[in-house]
Amino acid sequence: MKAQIRQQGTHETLHRDMIVGFGTWEFDPMELENLFPNNEGSVHLWQGDDDVLVPVTLQRYIAKKLPWIHYHEIPGAGHLFPFAPGMVNNIVKTLLTNDGVKK
Repeated sequence: MKAQIRQQGTHETLHRDMIVGFGTWEFDPMELENLFPNNEGSVHLWQGDDDVLVPVTLQRYIAKKLPWIHYHEIPGAGHLFPFAPGMVNNIVKTLLTNDGVKK
């Protein structure tokens, strides 16, 4: 899977990520509305609290301003937490069972 992530090379991959992250967007993410106001779906955000690429304070701010987002903070995890053993299973379980989701 690492080959797919970096098929353009590490420099190009990081460069494209920075273009998206620091570029000008056509909308303000803080003005997003709940896509599922009748609870027919949900939006989840996972964040490692030790992420050095995406500040945890940013994700906490977003979760506070957009309370319809189900925020999951992972203690001691960094940016690549999805690659940790069992993490994908935990995410899928949460999505399927709403386990750990605040009502």
